Amino acid sequence: MNANLMKSKLLSGQPAFGVSVMFPSPQVVDIVGRLGFDWVLLDCEHGSISLESVELMVMAAEAAGITPIARPPVNSFEAIGQLMDRGVMGVQVPHVNTAADARRAVKAVKYHPIGDRGLAAGVRAASYGYGISMSEYADQSNRETLVCVQLEEGEAVRNVDEIVQVEGVDVFFVGPSDLSQSLGYPGQPDAPVVRSAMDSVFATIAAAGRVSGSAGNATATRRYLSQDVTYLYTHLTTLLSSAAGAFLDDVAK
Repeated sequence: MNANLMKSKLLSGQPAFGVSVMFPSPQVVDIVGRLGFDWVLLDCEHGSISLESVELMVMAAEAAGITPIARPPVNSFEAIGQLMDRGVMGVQVPHVNTAADARRAVKAVKYHPIGDRGLAAGVRAASYGYGISMSEYADQSNRETLVCVQLEEGEAVRNVDEIVQVEGVDVFFVGPSDLSQSLGYPGQPDAPVVRSAMDSVFATIAAAGRVSGSAGNATATRRYLSQDVTYLYTHLTTLLSSAAGAFLDDVAK
């Protein structure tokens, strides 16, 4: 198993920048790595990425030297375990509203004694059982894999004090889109109520000495950086739109 360079950056207090990809394309992952990003999010909650494609995209991420993280469709032992076995270096788990939800995510990612993820010798994540013992692999996986939980509903905001105390969670991600909907302002993450809730959650995470994350365009990312948010990504579609706009504005002059 490779070292999780993105996790190392986060734990040392440095920001790590990623790109979210929603459709199956190892080539796009390769490009993201060559452009200088630290990591890629393979979105299996909202996107059309199959398990087979996840494995190919993980291979592309490894070849490009970036960290592959996957978002499972749900917070379940089965969904998370299948992604982990494909070789992703961690998961970003949606709709975590309680400390119990967060603990369930940790247990699905980690092997004994931290969790109860199923241990299989033949999967790619374990080098197909070649060149490393299963006990060594389990230790490496527990050390290198990353657990990110998404706080994206009003219930999560109310329970944040308990959630940030959960051991084994590396990143607490504040999701602007679903939080805006949960608070009654769908698609308006800059609405005062939503912004106030996000700021409060970021402050609670920071006070607990934990790592926070969020997503958005360059303007939003600069604001997050000023709040000591370090797990950051933008969506591929946002990146393409920004670059396309700049190009067309330039050539149309």
